Amino acid sequence: MTDTGGLRRVLLVAHTGRDDAREVARALTKALVAHGLVVRVIPDEAADLGLDTAGDGIEPAPDQDASAGCELVLVIGGDGTILRAAELTHDAGTPLLGVNLGHVGFLAEAEYEDLESTIDAIVGGRYAIEDRFTLDVTVHRDGEVVAQTWALNEASVEKAARERMIEVVVEVDGRPLSRWGCDGVVCATPTGSTAYNFSAGGPIVWPGVEALLMVPISAHALFARPLVVSPASVLAVEVLARTDGFGVLWADGRRAFDLPPGARIEVRRGARPVRLVRLHEAPFTDRLVAKFGLPVEGWRGSTERRRRLGDGRHEETDA
Repeated sequence: MTDTGGLRRVLLVAHTGRDDAREVARALTKALVAHGLVVRVIPDEAADLGLDTAGDGIEPAPDQDASAGCELVLVIGGDGTILRAAELTHDAGTPLLGVNLGHVGFLAEAEYEDLESTIDAIVGGRYAIEDRFTLDVTVHRDGEVVAQTWALNEASVEKAARERMIEVVVEVDGRPLSRWGCDGVVCATPTGSTAYNFSAGGPIVWPGVEALLMVPISAHALFARPLVVSPASVLAVEVLARTDGFGVLWADGRRAFDLPPGARIEVRRGARPVRLVRLHEAPFTDRLVAKFGLPVEGWRGSTERRRRLGDGRHEETDA
C-alpha cells in the first residue's frame, strides 16, 4: 500500500469541455478540501477548471500512476469520461465513482442532483466496491503478437472502409463456428451489454452474470445470432486473407488498431477487473428502468414492495 502520509486523497477526472462538468468539479473539490481531503487533479484539467494545484488541499497528479495513493477516483461526466478514467487507473486498480452528466450513464453511480449525499458518502467512507469483468485482447499476425490491449465494455472488430464488408471467421475455444461477411463483430462484457452490444442487437446481461458476449454487426449469413459463452472461453475473430482492405480493432471506442487481412484477434476474460464505487444497493432492473425510461405503469407487485420503493403511482390495495 502506498504511504499517503495520513492524508486521504481523491483523484478528480472531469469532462472539462462542458460547463456543467466544470461547475460540478469545482464544487466537489471545494467541499472535499473543506472536509480535510486532498484532491489530486491532472494538470491540464486543473488549468481548465481554474484550480491552483499549489494551493492547500489540491495537488497535481503525476504523469505516471495518477491515482497512486488515492482511495478513489471521482469522475465528473458521462460514461465516456468514466472509460477515460478507467484507462488512466487500470494498472493501479483504484475504484471509480462516476457522477453522471451524460445521457444514460450506466457506469455512473451518482446523479447531478445527488452531490450533497455523494460528498457525505465519500467523507464518511460509506460506499461499497464492485469488481467488473474486463477483457484482455491480443492481435496476432503470422504467428506473432502485434498488439495487446484491454476493454471494460467491448472490443469490436470493424470494417475500415464504409463501402466494403469485412470477411471474418469466428471461433470459440479453438473451434471454428462460422464465417461472416459483416460490418463487424462485437465482443463484450456484461458491463458493456448496455453499450455497443445493445446497439448491435445483443442481449442485456445483468452485471452479476459472468459471461463473454459475441455479436455480429449486419452479418450476411444464415447463422448470425448473438452468442453468450462461458467466462473461461476464448473468443477469436480471424480477418480472412481475401478481405479487400484493412479492418480496425476498437477497445471501448477509445483505442484503435489497424487489422490487415490475415490478422487474428483473441479475446478472453481480463486478468485485472475495473473497480466501481457503489453508493446504493438499487437492483439492476431499477437502473434499466430509470436509464432507458422503460414503461412500468400498471405494475402491481406487492403493497410492501411498492411502499419500500416509494412508488406513489400505485395506490390500490392488493387483491
